[in-house]
Amino acid sequence: MVCVLGIESSANKIGIGIIRDGKVLSNPRATFHAPPGEGFRPSETAQHHRQNVSLDEANIKHPEKEIDAIAYTKGPGMGAPLQVGAVVARSLSLAWSLPLIPVNHCIGHIEMGRLVTGADNPVVLYVSGGNTQVISYSHHRYRIFGETIDIAVGNCLDRFARVVKLPNDPSPGFNIEQAAKTGLFSFRVLPAPIFASPTHFSLRTTLLLLPPDTVEVSTLDSILLM
Repeated sequence: MVCVLGIESSANKIGIGIIRDGKVLSNPRATFHAPPGEGFRPSETAQHHRQNVSLDEANIKHPEKEIDAIAYTKGPGMGAPLQVGAVVARSLSLAWSLPLIPVNHCIGHIEMGRLVTGADNPVVLYVSGGNTQVISYSHHRYRIFGETIDIAVGNCLDRFARVVKLPNDPSPGFNIEQAAKTGLFSFRVLPAPIFASPTHFSLRTTLLLLPPDTVEVSTLDSILLM
């Protein structure tokens, strides 16, 4: 039976999970929420993470004997929050004499999806706060076959929420969806993304091609150029 403790701190969420043979024993998380109209700053986010690191929920009495390895997010992500997770992981690894496993944040998401769905060798559209990519496994490694050349979808949603002063709790995307349910719908056909190559595409250009009366130019500038 293999038991691994994993630490994720790539952005505004700190999570510490313990898994034994595919069964989640503990998965506590804490999220830093910036005030409405503001993004989360790396220094403030890192301070939040330092105050919320906890191993209490796993019900493990002797971690140095029951845990076999420590895994942590090495990147990509925000530097200061990543450093918090890395320091905690290295400290535990040294204190308990356990092997340390750095994990790519994107691959962690993909492998979790493979585990849950049972998908074998999938082609993945990977969409997160900082990434919008087409990824697949080839020649013994994950490779990016296409991606946005400007702004990621998640980043675009976060910026839009800031511009229109929507709260960040529980998440900007969720609050945008709830606000949309209360408005009057005006469906529009969006232009196709501009492809910079056979697989790379531009989301920013798509937004700029919206009809002039859809959204104010100043709002678009605030979302796309910040």
